[in-house]
Amino acid sequence: MNAIIEHESKGRIRFRFRQKQMSLQQADLLEAWFQKRHGVIQVTVHERTRCVVIRYQGERKNILEAVRAFSWEQAEQSITLPSHSSRELTREFQEKLVGKVALKFASTLFLPAPLRIARVLLHAIPFVGRGLHCVLRRKMKVELLDALSIGISVFRRDFATAGSVMFLLELGELLEDWTRKKSIQDLAQCMSLNVDRVWLRTDANEVLVPISQIRTGDHVVVRVGGVIPVDGVVIEGEVMVNQASLTGESVPVPKHLDSAVYAGTIVEEGECVIEVKQASGSSRYDQIITMIEQSEQMKSATESKASNLADKLVPYTFAGSVLSFILTRNVTRALSVLMVDFSCALKLAMPLTVLSAMREAGKEHITVKGGKFLEAVAQADTIVFDKTGTLTHACPKVAKVIPFGGYEEPEMLRLAACLEEHFPHSMANAVVEEAKERGLKHEEYHSKVEYIVAHGIASTVGQSRVLIGSAHFVFEDENCTIPSEEQEKFDQLPAEYSHLYLAIDHKLAAVICIADPLRQEAETVLRTLRRMGIKQTVMLTGDSERTAAVIASQVGVDTFCAEVLPEDKANYVAKLRREGHTVIMVGDGINDSPALSEADVGIAISDGAAIAQEIADITIAGESLWELVRLRQISTELMKRIRANYRFVLGFNGSLIALGVVGVLQPAASATLHNLSTLGISLHSMTALPAPKEKAAE
Repeated sequence: MNAIIEHESKGRIRFRFRQKQMSLQQADLLEAWFQKRHGVIQVTVHERTRCVVIRYQGERKNILEAVRAFSWEQAEQSITLPSHSSRELTREFQEKLVGKVALKFASTLFLPAPLRIARVLLHAIPFVGRGLHCVLRRKMKVELLDALSIGISVFRRDFATAGSVMFLLELGELLEDWTRKKSIQDLAQCMSLNVDRVWLRTDANEVLVPISQIRTGDHVVVRVGGVIPVDGVVIEGEVMVNQASLTGESVPVPKHLDSAVYAGTIVEEGECVIEVKQASGSSRYDQIITMIEQSEQMKSATESKASNLADKLVPYTFAGSVLSFILTRNVTRALSVLMVDFSCALKLAMPLTVLSAMREAGKEHITVKGGKFLEAVAQADTIVFDKTGTLTHACPKVAKVIPFGGYEEPEMLRLAACLEEHFPHSMANAVVEEAKERGLKHEEYHSKVEYIVAHGIASTVGQSRVLIGSAHFVFEDENCTIPSEEQEKFDQLPAEYSHLYLAIDHKLAAVICIADPLRQEAETVLRTLRRMGIKQTVMLTGDSERTAAVIASQVGVDTFCAEVLPEDKANYVAKLRREGHTVIMVGDGINDSPALSEADVGIAISDGAAIAQEIADITIAGESLWELVRLRQISTELMKRIRANYRFVLGFNGSLIALGVVGVLQPAASATLHNLSTLGISLHSMTALPAPKEKAAE
């Protein structure tokens, strides 16, 4: 990369590109590429000055090597940009804002009086039209107040006041539109697909490739629990697809030969081969935008209350204006009251507060799918945890592989990894990672893989039926046996580990011992959550009673249930809700999905199963459980800010009305102060919420 270092300090370095100009797409590409580099904390690209600011941790030389290694060709091949650019949206509204302000000042300074009057009259037509529309629909809304104030000013030949009011109203509308679209777009990008690699079927076999290499007409394989990464058509296999995020259907939909499937939906049962019709999956972005704009999930109870209150206060503002005129016979004072309404501030500030809180959560690697879920997190008194991958580390380690029946340890680990690599569960990842570390290649040499939720995996290798999973699945459901001469060896399996059982032709072939250490921060996080108002903590797990008891005592949950099935978890959560509790469920696996759906708020770990992330209301990165503390803190601060906004809007605008009635404020001044207060409270609503004091305990 042809760039020079302009400035640097500890952990921060600023480069300038040696090229004449940088496009918005290049800036987005550059930012996305550097964000994926190891050690990079934050990247800011200024396309106008062609500068890149990188905040990093670790050694400086690693960042310099990354900068030297960058090339536009490589970045374009490895990065798939969304079809909508946040940077492009910002540029568009900046130009509109500058243009509107420049036009206002130019017309005021240079247009002769007759042309200024004509411009005001022409400008007033849309405002008056919206007011008449309210009258015809017999609705008293803020548009009627605006039309009356502008119309009366024009009738009194006070064109300067009418022009100023319209300018302020348009400026407010532009800022509102900009802020809301920016917030929605940032949120949509957080919720967009995060699929880096997919299984591509070739003439020879299946190959794991970056999604950026997928082209229209390619054949992609998707198995149970996997996210469909592209829009396409099923050409082989039958599956049940959860597409609630796009269509709202609560029941999985069957997809068979020639059925259309869409990016972002989840395969709940079966596996299929998809012929790609739209490779980039960009349509998913538009679908999410539509979902956010139309979904009632975006509106919390507090937002709905604010909107309803704003509409209810409009008649009182109108009545105050009429009363002021009756008492004072002064049109100016009546207009001053009309210039003020509660609607703008309430309807704009409350949603912006929620959207900003959601964006703030996104910066903490927390994706929230709706404002009402933040409100529920603030109100929750009970939190339920899955164990594996949630309270314990997301990447358990294989401690031992104990072969049975004369099989060799490396071969059994190779076979287990071959089966497990298709399913994104933490224990499966541990097996695959151990095989990789030992240098054991595990090419696809088995037939169709069948996944049985919360139990295990079944497949065929050669002429042999191969099973891997829990003791219940292998020994009870499938009736596998232990070689008689090795019963004592089986009885002496180390009790401190979780066990995966591998069987070939209904005989035990190996036991894989999984070390699943507790997250270091788990106990402290639970104590902190209790201080923040969580009254009850619960752990649910499909693991054995023995293992669950050890983890429960270490982490300090109030109660736990072991050896539970997915439906048991969902029933337990439903029971808590019937008892009057507001419940948060935290999990990462396919088997957690029913409970995540049942809870008031379902929180999924982002490196867990795709279906869990899709069903969950909130997704956390899972790097640390402190993200739950931050989420609770953001939710609590959100509710505090909303209550403070209520007090300010009602108090300040009430004061403006009073000052208008007594004649202290003129209409233009009243409108200016009202719009400035709306802008001010909106900007305040967009600021970051306070950082958590509890995090210092980490």
